[in-house]
Amino acid sequence: MKVYEQSQVRNIVLVGAPGSGKTTLTESMLFEGGIIKRRGSVEEKSTVSDFHEIEQERGNSIYSTCMHAEWHDCKINILDTPGLDDFVGEVLSSIRVATTCVLVLNGQQGVEVGTEIVWNRVSHFNKPTVIVLNQMDHPKANFDSALETVKARFGSKAVTLQYPLNPGEKFDTIVDVLKMVMYRFPNTGGKPQKLPIPDSEQQRVQKLRAEVIEKAAENDEKLMEKYFENGALDEADVMQGLRIGFIKGDIYPVFALSSKSNMGSGRLMGFLGEVAPSSLDIPPEQTVDGQMVVCDPKAPLTIFVYKTLVEPYLGKVNFFKVCSGELKVGMEIVNATTGDTEKINQILIMDGKTRNVVDRMAAGDIGALVKLKNTLTNHTLHAKECDQIIAPIDFPESKIQLAIVAENKNDDEKVVAGLRELHEEDPTFKLEYSKELKQMIVSGQGELHLDVGRWRLQHLYGVKTTYVRPRIPYRETIQKEANSMYRHKKQSGGAGQFGEVHIKVLPYHEGMPKPEGYSIRKEEVIDLAWGGKLVFYNAIVGGVIDARYVPSVLKGILEKMEEGPITGSYARDVCVVLHDGKMHSVDSNDISFKIAGSMAFKDAFLQANPLLLEPIYELEVMVPEDLVGDVMADLQGRRSSILGIDSVNNYQVIKAKTPLAELYKYSTSLKSITQGRAGFSCKFLEYTTLPGDVQKKLAQEYSSTKVN
Repeated sequence: MKVYEQSQVRNIVLVGAPGSGKTTLTESMLFEGGIIKRRGSVEEKSTVSDFHEIEQERGNSIYSTCMHAEWHDCKINILDTPGLDDFVGEVLSSIRVATTCVLVLNGQQGVEVGTEIVWNRVSHFNKPTVIVLNQMDHPKANFDSALETVKARFGSKAVTLQYPLNPGEKFDTIVDVLKMVMYRFPNTGGKPQKLPIPDSEQQRVQKLRAEVIEKAAENDEKLMEKYFENGALDEADVMQGLRIGFIKGDIYPVFALSSKSNMGSGRLMGFLGEVAPSSLDIPPEQTVDGQMVVCDPKAPLTIFVYKTLVEPYLGKVNFFKVCSGELKVGMEIVNATTGDTEKINQILIMDGKTRNVVDRMAAGDIGALVKLKNTLTNHTLHAKECDQIIAPIDFPESKIQLAIVAENKNDDEKVVAGLRELHEEDPTFKLEYSKELKQMIVSGQGELHLDVGRWRLQHLYGVKTTYVRPRIPYRETIQKEANSMYRHKKQSGGAGQFGEVHIKVLPYHEGMPKPEGYSIRKEEVIDLAWGGKLVFYNAIVGGVIDARYVPSVLKGILEKMEEGPITGSYARDVCVVLHDGKMHSVDSNDISFKIAGSMAFKDAFLQANPLLLEPIYELEVMVPEDLVGDVMADLQGRRSSILGIDSVNNYQVIKAKTPLAELYKYSTSLKSITQGRAGFSCKFLEYTTLPGDVQKKLAQEYSSTKVN
C-alpha cells in the first residue's frame, strides 16, 4: 500500500446519536474511496465496521472501528464510533486521535438528546467539526426543521454549505452553496450530474452564499479588507477563509446527504480532503509535563496507543497514532509506561477485520500493531533516545455497578481473567473484588455496557454468569457518648488468656476538643481507608495495662470497625478513650487485649445510639422539556432531593441527590420512561443518615444472618 506523508493524512471520527446513520455513511465513504466494491448494510450484517458478532447480533455499533479511504492525494482515516453513551470509552479514544469530527444527525429530528450527550464529549476536545444532516431520503425527513435545531444549538457557527432540493422519498437533488452548482443523483446514488441552480432557488442560494462569504471573510484580515473593497470573494478566497475558521472552531459547515442511497457522500469526502486539517494544522499532542510533541517525521519517534482490542484469532491488537517521527518495521522502541522494549514486526492499516501491511508509517497517521508484550491503551512508546509520555485519555467514572456471579463456582478464575481482558480493551469497564461487600463488582456506563461483558464471557470463554444486585456500602457511626468494659478470660490448661479494658466512645467531628477528665498520654488520628476517622486516646495511668498491649487494643478496635455492629458495614467518625483496665503477669498477651478491645468497642458502640449512613450520589438527568414531569416523579419515588432544573439549549437538566440504593437499574427505567430520549450522569457526593425504619429493617436482617 502507498505510504502517505503527514500533510496528506486526514483522521476523521464519525460521532452522533444512535440511529443517525454513521455506519452506513462509513460504508458509502469506503465505496466512494474504492476500498470496497459493494456497499454492505447494517440490516444484512455486511458492513465493514460493525463486523463483531455481538454488533451484528444487536444491530448497533459497540466498538469504534478504524478504516481508511483514499481520495485523490489524501488518505482519510475513518473512525466509526458507537452512538450509545454506554460505549463512551470507544468514542473518547477515537476523538482523541482525530483531526476532524463529523457530527452525524438524523434528518428527521436534527439535534436530539443523544446528540447533546455526544457533543458534551466532543466539545471538550475542541476539534474542527462538520455537521451532516443525514437520511434526507427518509419519508419524514425535514431539512429545514432539523437545521433549525442545529442553529438553535450551535448559533451562527453553523454555516449551511448544502441543502436538499426535495427531501423525502423522492430525494435525489442537492444544492451546493459553496460550489454554486446543483447535484442530481441517479437512483443508485454515486456520481451525480452537475446542473445549473434553477431560478426558483436563486434567492435562497444567494442569501446562503452571502452568509458563507461573510463568515469566510471574518477569519482573515486580508480577506475582510478584500471583501469590503470588492463586496465579494472568489472561490479560492472563500475556501481559504472557511478553512481558517473551520480549523479555529468558528465555523461548523453543514452538509445534507443520504448515506443509505449514497447521495452526497463523495462531496463530503471532497470537502474533507480539501478543507479538513492534517495533524500539522491542529495543536500537537502534549506530554504529561505539558511539553508539545510536534508532528514532525524527522523528530524522534513517539506513538500513542489510543485503543486495545483482543481478537479471537489475532490476539491483542494495539491501535496507535504516530505523534512524531516515523515508525518502521524492525525498529525496537520503549514502552514509557512499563519500561519494556518492543520490537515492531508488522505495521497494519486496519479496515474493519481486514489487515493491510505497510513497512513504515509517518507522523500523523493511524495504524495497528500486534504481538506487543505489555502494551495497553494510554501507553506511550518511543525511540530509545527519546523520553516522553503522552498525556493519557481521561475516561469518565462509572455510572452503574452490578455484582457478577459465575453459575459454576469453579469458573471464578475464568470470570476474573475474562473481565480483566475486557478492562484492558475498555478502561471504562472496571472489575474489583469488594472486601467490604464480599462480592465481585463490575462497573460501567450502563446496563448494555455490562451486558457486553457477560456476553463475551459466555461466547469467548464458555462461562455463564449472572448479574445480581450489589450490596450497598453503608457506614456506621454513633450519636452520643457511652462507656464499656470487657474482660477476656480463658483458661484451658497451662498459660491462659487475660485482658480487661475500659473505654469510652464519643462521636467524632472536625475540630472537636479532647475529652475532659482524662490524663491523655497519646493521641492517634487515623484516616480510615473507607472514609472518616478514628481518634484513639491512650489515657492509661499507673501501668494498669502495659504499654506494649495498647497497640493490640487499637488493633482489635480497628478490626471491629471493619465489620460494624449494626449491619457489618464499615464504622467511621468515632473517638475512643482507653482509660482503665487490668492485666495478668502470666496470662496477658497481645491476643487477649485485641479481643478485649474489640468486644468493648462493640458493646460501647451499641450503647451510643448507633446510626447507619447511606451513600448519596449527585445525579444530572438531561431530558426533553415535555418529559420533565415524568422523570421528576420517578426521582421523587426514589427518595431523591431535587436541587434544581437548568435549561441547556432545548433540554432541561434535572439535578438531584439520590441514594445509591435507589439507583439500581435506573438507566433501564429512564430509557423506559423517556423512550430513550434522556441521558444521565452521576457521581458520589456524601454519606447521610438513613431513615430509621430502613435502618431497623437492615439491622434485623443482619442479626438474623448472624444467628443462622
